[in-house]
Amino acid sequence: MLTLQRRQLAGHDILLARHGNHISTMRVDRGAGRVVALLDDGTTDSAPNVIFPGFRMADTIPSVLLEDWKYLAIATGCWTVFTGLMFAAAVALAGLNGKPDLAQLLASYPGN
Repeated sequence: MLTLQRRQLAGHDILLARHGNHISTMRVDRGAGRVVALLDDGTTDSAPNVIFPGFRMADTIPSVLLEDWKYLAIATGCWTVFTGLMFAAAVALAGLNGKPDLAQLLASYPGN
């Protein structure tokens, strides 16, 4: 199920529980799968983003777009080609009809 909320990272909660108000900044190290915090005294601490390795987080709109961008691009391309073919067929049928009024109406239609 898709959610519109930002994913809450487990590392943020762990670091807040450890250090509370003594955290200056936090950043996410996606490559290592960790959250890194810079503390008031200049030291750093990190915590993993997952509770256990097999845990699957809830899907969000950005995560779906990131994972399925190829499928969405192919579907959009196919839909564009299909729409173009339908428009070309409509123009061809209007031209084959033999009535110039229909072809003129189709050619002069502003589309707004």
